[in-house]
Amino acid sequence: MPTLVAGNPPPDAFSHLEGQSHSTSPVFAAWRGLDLSPSLDSGPMLMRREQNRTDQRARIVEAARRLFARDGVDEVTMAQVGAEAGVARATVFNHFGSKHALVEAITEDVIAYYDGMLRNALADTVTPTTTLVRALFETMGAGIEEDRRFYRGVFREIAKVRLGLDEGGVGQRAGAAAIELLVKLLARGQQRGELSRAYRAEDLASAFDSLVNGTITHWLYGDAAEPLRERMGRAAEVFLGEVAVGPAVGRRPLPTLAPRRARRRRSRHAGDEPGGPPCTRPPMIPSIRS
Repeated sequence: MPTLVAGNPPPDAFSHLEGQSHSTSPVFAAWRGLDLSPSLDSGPMLMRREQNRTDQRARIVEAARRLFARDGVDEVTMAQVGAEAGVARATVFNHFGSKHALVEAITEDVIAYYDGMLRNALADTVTPTTTLVRALFETMGAGIEEDRRFYRGVFREIAKVRLGLDEGGVGQRAGAAAIELLVKLLARGQQRGELSRAYRAEDLASAFDSLVNGTITHWLYGDAAEPLRERMGRAAEVFLGEVAVGPAVGRRPLPTLAPRRARRRRSRHAGDEPGGPPCTRPPMIPSIRS
Protein backbone atom coordinates (compact mmCIF):
# COMPACT_ATOMS: atom_id res chain seq x y z
CA MET A 1 0.00 0.00 0.00
CA PRO A 2 1.42 3.37 -0.95
CA THR A 3 2.19 5.89 1.77
CA LEU A 4 -0.38 8.66 1.77
CA VAL A 5 0.59 12.20 2.75
CA ALA A 6 -2.03 14.36 4.41
CA GLY A 7 -3.19 17.10 2.11
CA ASN A 8 -2.15 15.26 -1.06
CA PRO A 9 -4.58 12.35 -1.63
CA PRO A 10 -4.24 10.22 -4.74
CA PRO A 11 -6.70 11.00 -7.55
CA ASP A 12 -8.89 7.92 -6.86
CA ALA A 13 -8.79 8.11 -3.07
CA PHE A 14 -12.41 9.31 -2.88
CA SER A 15 -13.88 7.58 -5.92
CA HIS A 16 -16.31 5.72 -3.66
CA LEU A 17 -17.75 9.08 -2.61
CA GLU A 18 -19.02 9.81 -6.09
CA GLY A 19 -21.78 12.39 -5.99
CA GLN A 20 -20.52 13.97 -2.79
CA SER A 21 -18.57 17.20 -2.60
CA HIS A 22 -15.10 16.50 -1.31
CA SER A 23 -15.15 19.80 0.52
CA THR A 24 -18.14 18.67 2.63
CA SER A 25 -17.37 14.94 2.88
CA PRO A 26 -16.52 13.88 6.46
CA VAL A 27 -13.90 11.48 5.11
CA PHE A 28 -12.28 14.16 3.03
CA ALA A 29 -12.51 16.61 5.90
CA ALA A 30 -10.79 14.15 8.22
CA TRP A 31 -8.08 13.58 5.63
CA ARG A 32 -7.50 17.35 5.28
CA GLY A 33 -7.74 17.97 8.99
CA LEU A 34 -10.86 20.14 8.63
CA ASP A 35 -13.49 20.60 11.33
CA LEU A 36 -16.98 20.38 9.90
CA SER A 37 -18.79 20.21 13.23
CA PRO A 38 -21.87 22.44 13.37
CA SER A 39 -20.85 25.98 14.32
CA LEU A 40 -22.78 28.14 16.74
CA ASP A 41 -24.89 30.87 15.20
CA SER A 42 -22.58 33.85 15.50
CA GLY A 43 -25.27 36.43 14.62
CA PRO A 44 -26.89 36.77 18.07
CA MET A 45 -23.51 36.46 19.74
CA LEU A 46 -22.09 39.29 17.67
CA MET A 47 -25.12 41.43 18.42
CA ARG A 48 -24.77 40.81 22.16
CA ARG A 49 -21.07 41.55 21.99
CA GLU A 50 -21.69 44.80 20.16
CA GLN A 51 -24.43 45.80 22.62
CA ASN A 52 -22.14 45.05 25.55
CA ARG A 53 -19.45 47.19 23.97
CA THR A 54 -21.93 50.03 23.43
CA ASP A 55 -23.13 49.80 27.04
CA GLN A 56 -19.54 49.72 28.25
CA ARG A 57 -18.70 52.83 26.29
CA ALA A 58 -21.72 54.64 27.70
CA ARG A 59 -20.67 53.72 31.25
CA ILE A 60 -17.20 55.09 30.63
CA VAL A 61 -18.58 58.38 29.28
CA GLU A 62 -20.93 58.76 32.24
CA ALA A 63 -18.11 57.99 34.67
CA ALA A 64 -15.95 60.63 33.00
CA ARG A 65 -18.79 63.16 33.24
CA ARG A 66 -19.08 62.60 36.99
CA LEU A 67 -15.35 62.77 37.64
CA PHE A 68 -14.78 65.78 35.40
CA ALA A 69 -17.60 67.62 37.16
CA ARG A 70 -16.25 66.78 40.60
CA ASP A 71 -12.50 67.12 40.12
CA GLY A 72 -11.94 68.91 36.82
CA VAL A 73 -10.61 67.47 33.59
CA ASP A 74 -6.93 68.02 34.37
CA GLU A 75 -7.06 66.18 37.68
CA VAL A 76 -8.77 63.02 36.46
CA THR A 77 -6.77 60.05 35.17
CA MET A 78 -7.93 57.34 32.81
CA ALA A 79 -7.39 54.80 35.59
CA GLN A 80 -9.85 56.72 37.76
CA VAL A 81 -12.36 56.77 34.93
CA GLY A 82 -12.00 53.01 34.59
CA ALA A 83 -12.48 52.45 38.30
CA GLU A 84 -15.56 54.69 38.32
CA ALA A 85 -17.01 52.84 35.33
CA GLY A 86 -16.13 49.42 36.73
CA VAL A 87 -13.74 48.50 33.92
CA ALA A 88 -9.97 48.19 33.54
CA ARG A 89 -7.81 51.14 32.54
CA ALA A 90 -6.90 49.29 29.35
CA THR A 91 -10.58 49.01 28.49
CA VAL A 92 -10.98 52.78 28.74
CA PHE A 93 -8.09 53.23 26.32
CA ASN A 94 -9.64 50.60 24.05
CA HIS A 95 -12.65 52.88 23.64
CA PHE A 96 -10.90 56.24 23.89
CA GLY A 97 -7.28 56.72 22.98
CA SER A 98 -6.87 59.76 25.22
CA LYS A 99 -8.61 61.98 27.72
CA HIS A 100 -9.16 64.47 24.93
CA ALA A 101 -11.08 61.79 23.03
CA LEU A 102 -13.32 61.39 26.08
CA VAL A 103 -14.00 65.13 26.21
CA GLU A 104 -14.76 65.06 22.51
CA ALA A 105 -17.23 62.19 23.00
CA ILE A 106 -19.00 64.20 25.70
CA THR A 107 -19.04 67.23 23.41
CA GLU A 108 -20.54 65.14 20.62
CA ASP A 109 -23.27 63.98 23.01
CA VAL A 110 -23.99 67.57 24.02
CA ILE A 111 -24.17 68.73 20.41
CA ALA A 112 -26.40 65.81 19.45
CA TYR A 113 -28.92 66.95 22.04
CA TYR A 114 -28.78 70.51 20.77
CA ASP A 115 -29.14 69.18 17.25
CA GLY A 116 -32.40 67.58 18.37
CA MET A 117 -33.62 70.89 19.77
CA LEU A 118 -32.94 72.65 16.47
CA ARG A 119 -34.67 69.91 14.49
CA ASN A 120 -37.71 70.23 16.74
CA ALA A 121 -37.69 73.98 16.16
CA LEU A 122 -37.50 73.51 12.40
CA ALA A 123 -40.30 70.94 12.53
CA ASP A 124 -42.53 73.52 14.24
CA THR A 125 -43.96 75.41 11.27
CA VAL A 126 -46.59 77.28 13.29
CA THR A 127 -44.76 79.00 16.15
CA PRO A 128 -43.17 82.36 15.19
CA THR A 129 -39.39 82.31 14.83
CA THR A 130 -39.00 84.91 17.58
CA THR A 131 -40.74 82.57 20.02
CA LEU A 132 -38.62 79.64 18.90
CA VAL A 133 -35.46 81.69 19.47
CA ARG A 134 -36.60 82.55 22.99
CA ALA A 135 -37.33 78.87 23.60
CA LEU A 136 -33.81 77.91 22.48
CA PHE A 137 -32.22 80.38 24.87
CA GLU A 138 -34.49 79.36 27.74
CA THR A 139 -34.04 75.61 27.25
CA MET A 140 -30.26 75.87 27.02
CA GLY A 141 -30.16 78.00 30.16
CA ALA A 142 -32.36 75.60 32.09
CA GLY A 143 -30.28 72.56 31.16
CA ILE A 144 -26.92 74.07 32.06
CA GLU A 145 -28.30 75.61 35.24
CA GLU A 146 -29.43 72.20 36.45
CA ASP A 147 -26.07 70.60 35.66
CA ARG A 148 -23.79 73.48 36.68
CA ARG A 149 -21.17 71.35 38.41
CA PHE A 150 -20.54 69.34 35.28
CA TYR A 151 -20.33 72.30 32.96
CA ARG A 152 -18.18 74.31 35.30
CA GLY A 153 -15.73 71.41 35.30
CA VAL A 154 -15.58 70.79 31.56
CA PHE A 155 -16.86 73.91 29.81
CA ARG A 156 -13.42 75.24 28.89
CA GLU A 157 -12.39 71.87 27.47
CA ILE A 158 -15.61 71.61 25.49
CA ALA A 159 -15.07 75.14 24.20
CA LYS A 160 -11.64 74.14 22.87
CA VAL A 161 -13.23 71.35 20.88
CA ARG A 162 -16.05 73.58 19.69
CA LEU A 163 -13.76 76.46 18.70
CA GLY A 164 -11.93 74.21 16.27
CA LEU A 165 -8.65 73.73 18.10
CA ASP A 166 -8.99 70.07 17.11
CA GLU A 167 -9.70 70.91 13.48
CA GLY A 168 -11.47 68.08 11.69
CA GLY A 169 -12.43 66.32 14.92
CA VAL A 170 -15.78 64.71 15.64
CA GLY A 171 -16.89 67.57 17.88
CA GLN A 172 -16.12 70.18 15.27
CA ARG A 173 -17.93 68.27 12.54
CA ALA A 174 -20.99 67.80 14.73
CA GLY A 175 -20.92 71.50 15.60
CA ALA A 176 -20.78 72.45 11.94
CA ALA A 177 -23.89 70.37 11.30
CA ALA A 178 -25.69 72.07 14.20
CA ILE A 179 -24.82 75.56 12.98
CA GLU A 180 -26.28 74.69 9.58
CA LEU A 181 -29.58 73.87 11.26
CA LEU A 182 -29.55 77.18 13.13
CA VAL A 183 -28.85 79.08 9.92
CA LYS A 184 -31.82 77.32 8.29
CA LEU A 185 -34.08 78.28 11.20
CA LEU A 186 -33.04 81.94 11.09
CA ALA A 187 -33.22 82.09 7.29
CA ARG A 188 -36.78 80.74 7.46
CA GLY A 189 -37.62 83.52 9.88
CA GLN A 190 -36.28 86.04 7.40
CA GLN A 191 -38.31 84.52 4.58
CA ARG A 192 -41.43 84.80 6.72
CA GLY A 193 -40.72 88.43 7.42
CA GLU A 194 -40.23 87.75 11.15
CA LEU A 195 -36.51 88.57 11.22
CA SER A 196 -34.64 91.42 9.54
CA ARG A 197 -33.04 90.75 6.18
CA ALA A 198 -30.44 93.43 6.81
CA TYR A 199 -28.08 90.69 7.99
CA ARG A 200 -27.09 87.35 6.54
CA ALA A 201 -28.53 84.34 8.32
CA GLU A 202 -24.94 83.18 8.93
CA ASP A 203 -24.17 86.47 10.70
CA LEU A 204 -27.27 86.15 12.84
CA ALA A 205 -26.20 82.62 13.81
CA SER A 206 -22.76 83.92 14.79
CA ALA A 207 -24.35 86.64 16.95
CA PHE A 208 -26.64 84.05 18.53
CA ASP A 209 -23.61 81.91 19.32
CA SER A 210 -21.67 84.77 20.88
CA LEU A 211 -24.54 85.73 23.16
CA VAL A 212 -25.13 82.13 24.23
CA ASN A 213 -21.47 81.40 24.83
CA GLY A 214 -20.74 84.66 26.64
CA THR A 215 -23.80 84.51 28.88
CA ILE A 216 -23.08 80.93 29.94
CA THR A 217 -19.38 81.61 30.56
CA HIS A 218 -20.07 84.61 32.83
CA TRP A 219 -22.63 82.62 34.78
CA LEU A 220 -20.45 79.52 35.20
CA TYR A 221 -17.30 81.32 36.33
CA GLY A 222 -18.73 84.53 37.76
CA ASP A 223 -21.71 85.38 39.91
CA ALA A 224 -24.25 82.58 39.72
CA ALA A 225 -26.66 84.03 42.25
CA GLU A 226 -29.15 84.84 39.51
CA PRO A 227 -30.67 81.91 37.62
CA LEU A 228 -29.04 81.35 34.25
CA ARG A 229 -32.38 81.01 32.51
CA GLU A 230 -33.19 84.61 33.47
CA ARG A 231 -29.91 85.82 32.01
CA MET A 232 -30.52 83.77 28.89
CA GLY A 233 -33.97 85.32 28.61
CA ARG A 234 -32.46 88.80 28.57
CA ALA A 235 -29.82 87.67 26.08
CA ALA A 236 -32.61 86.49 23.78
CA GLU A 237 -34.22 89.92 23.96
CA VAL A 238 -30.88 91.58 23.14
CA PHE A 239 -30.61 89.35 20.07
CA LEU A 240 -34.21 89.87 18.98
CA GLY A 241 -34.20 93.59 19.78
CA GLU A 242 -31.99 94.18 16.76
CA VAL A 243 -33.41 91.66 14.31
CA ALA A 244 -37.08 91.07 15.17
CA VAL A 245 -39.50 92.60 12.65
CA GLY A 246 -43.00 93.87 13.32
CA PRO A 247 -44.80 95.44 16.28
CA ALA A 248 -44.04 94.18 19.75
CA VAL A 249 -46.56 91.63 20.93
CA GLY A 250 -47.21 89.93 24.21
CA ARG A 251 -44.94 87.06 25.11
CA ARG A 252 -46.24 83.76 23.84
CA PRO A 253 -45.91 80.52 25.80
CA LEU A 254 -42.62 78.89 24.84
CA PRO A 255 -42.82 75.56 23.01
CA THR A 256 -41.00 72.51 24.32
CA LEU A 257 -37.94 71.97 22.12
CA ALA A 258 -35.96 69.52 24.24
CA PRO A 259 -35.87 66.15 22.46
CA ARG A 260 -36.85 63.05 24.37
CA ARG A 261 -33.86 61.28 25.79
CA ALA A 262 -33.58 57.90 27.49
CA ARG A 263 -32.81 58.19 31.16
CA ARG A 264 -29.27 57.30 32.00
CA ARG A 265 -28.67 54.06 33.81
CA ARG A 266 -28.22 54.28 37.50
CA SER A 267 -24.73 53.38 38.63
CA ARG A 268 -23.36 51.87 41.77
CA HIS A 269 -21.18 54.95 42.00
CA ALA A 270 -22.00 58.32 43.45
CA GLY A 271 -24.03 60.73 41.33
CA ASP A 272 -23.90 64.45 40.84
CA GLU A 273 -24.44 65.18 44.50
CA PRO A 274 -22.75 63.35 47.38
CA GLY A 275 -24.81 60.30 48.11
CA GLY A 276 -27.21 61.12 45.29
CA PRO A 277 -28.16 59.27 42.12
CA PRO A 278 -26.23 59.83 38.91
CA CYS A 279 -27.35 62.67 36.69
CA THR A 280 -30.37 61.83 34.55
CA ARG A 281 -30.71 65.30 33.06
CA PRO A 282 -30.00 65.79 29.38
CA PRO A 283 -26.82 67.61 28.42
CA MET A 284 -27.19 71.04 26.88
CA ILE A 285 -25.09 72.78 24.27
CA PRO A 286 -22.66 75.40 25.58
CA SER A 287 -21.57 76.77 22.21
CA ILE A 288 -22.45 76.32 18.58
CA ARG A 289 -19.50 78.02 16.93
CA SER A 290 -18.46 76.17 13.77
